[in-house]
Amino acid sequence: MILLHTPLKTLILTAIALSAAGGTANAQSKDKPRFIDHSLLVAPEYPCTWPSHPFPRFQITRQRTIGPESAYNIDVLLIDGNTGTQLDVPPHSVARPDLKREKSGPLGLAYTETIEPWQFGGEACVVDIRDLLDKAPNGVSPLATPEHVQRFEKQHRRVRFGDVVLFRSDYSDLYYKPLPEGLRFIADALDRKSPGFPDPNPECMEFLAKRGVMTVGTDSASMGPLPDLAEPTHYAGLKYGMIWTESATNLGALPTTGAYYCMLGPKHAGGPYGECRAFSIAGGDLPQRLIDAAKNKRVVDLSPTLAANLPVTSPGAGSGQHRQSYLKIDFLYSEYLDMWHHAHMMDSMAGTHLVPPSYALPPAGERPAYEPRVRGWLEEYEKRFGPRGTSSMTTEKVPLDWTSGTVRVIDARPLVGSTKSESWPASPEITVAHLQAFEKEHGTLNSGEVVLFHTGHLDKHLKPQPNDKGVWSEPLLGKSEGWSAPGPEAIVYLKGKGVRCVATDAPDLGGVDPRRALMTYWALGSHEMVGVEFLHNVGQVKSGDYFLFAALKIRDCHGGPGRAIVLR
Repeated sequence: MILLHTPLKTLILTAIALSAAGGTANAQSKDKPRFIDHSLLVAPEYPCTWPSHPFPRFQITRQRTIGPESAYNIDVLLIDGNTGTQLDVPPHSVARPDLKREKSGPLGLAYTETIEPWQFGGEACVVDIRDLLDKAPNGVSPLATPEHVQRFEKQHRRVRFGDVVLFRSDYSDLYYKPLPEGLRFIADALDRKSPGFPDPNPECMEFLAKRGVMTVGTDSASMGPLPDLAEPTHYAGLKYGMIWTESATNLGALPTTGAYYCMLGPKHAGGPYGECRAFSIAGGDLPQRLIDAAKNKRVVDLSPTLAANLPVTSPGAGSGQHRQSYLKIDFLYSEYLDMWHHAHMMDSMAGTHLVPPSYALPPAGERPAYEPRVRGWLEEYEKRFGPRGTSSMTTEKVPLDWTSGTVRVIDARPLVGSTKSESWPASPEITVAHLQAFEKEHGTLNSGEVVLFHTGHLDKHLKPQPNDKGVWSEPLLGKSEGWSAPGPEAIVYLKGKGVRCVATDAPDLGGVDPRRALMTYWALGSHEMVGVEFLHNVGQVKSGDYFLFAALKIRDCHGGPGRAIVLR
């Protein structure tokens, strides 16, 4: 549980009052945008990974927990791109052009890090294929054909460029359950013990391509019909540059048309597919604004690429203090594509990621045995800011609308160079005075906005090895100035404005001073706020753009890799 502070109590009481008002409140809520999650929960006891050998099982390891050794909860993930709700891109089936094979082409290089961000979203067009569910022999997929799309078009409108065509069978809603019951989701179909999952056939993909559709989704376990049409269907769409969501869920919560649908996932270098978070926004004017931005390609990607030769996780300031290095693990070779299928072992805060309240806060009822130095910091913090608080809000419990909203970009670049070398390691601090100066010039910060600090740190320093020391190592060791970061006072001030998400294009929101960093994270967690860290490209963002971030839906995770974009 999170300790409830006065502003949150007020919000809850207001919500109760609106609920009691009945029809009036319901009518008003229809005009407000609502976020709908379409992602499966990733957890070891769920059938979240492909069950065939040698695909690795998902694992989450508690590398550190809050206590004498660490002031933070730190997790390590072993995750394959075919885990939970996932994204497929052309190299899944299209070979590289240099291979000069029948299925070779330029799209064989369109990996997860090179797909243009406008293609991740668009107007959801829900094609109802529930009549196909389980209407096939064991081990065989019932097929969605061009006639199913034409049926949709006759009832609604013609599908077109800018649409995300979603095939709704309710398969994942019914069969994605904890094991062993969850064997029905994939394993039983592969072993011919149950009917296959409904999927489009190759002709349906060709039909959509002719309509100009570039993004598709299914709530089946894969876009590949069993037993022998998986590759033909994949290639039929991917050869046109399509991308799609596999293993979506909750498509029944969507209106047939009119919602903005999006899928965002970690930006793995050379990824032919990747784990992702799928969601939609329905109601009010916001969906049409986002649909228009995506269709007209007014979208900016804010997430750096994840690669083993880039400094995407902290090396720490001393021996034994490093986070898990980002590793690519090859496990299955595709001779035709000349490519290894691969998983990743990584810190849950590798690259662009979420900071949930439970990162620095213990659960209710626990009294961590901090080391003496941290106990002193906590005493100092609580004298100034009140109780540190507790939280069990891990990543999967953070509402999607907490990490999205109209963005306000605060330029922290003038602070660079403001500390003296004899004080290093030190970070320039973004203070309440800086926030007030911004408001005086650009207008008051408002409830629900995402505050994005533009430090320029990663744009300047994010470089491959051996030129990678400027991101983390040199600032942490006092060899260069640290990145600009907000202090706890600034976080409390932003909470008073109704801001619940704070983002930065620096490595983190804490800075290089461990005392001030911990106080900043305590302030975030204790005030029911979240952070989004490790962004870049912020110079292309303007206040008033719409910020979208989503972390992987991993149960009990104290971080959360994901991707951030802005739409104009």
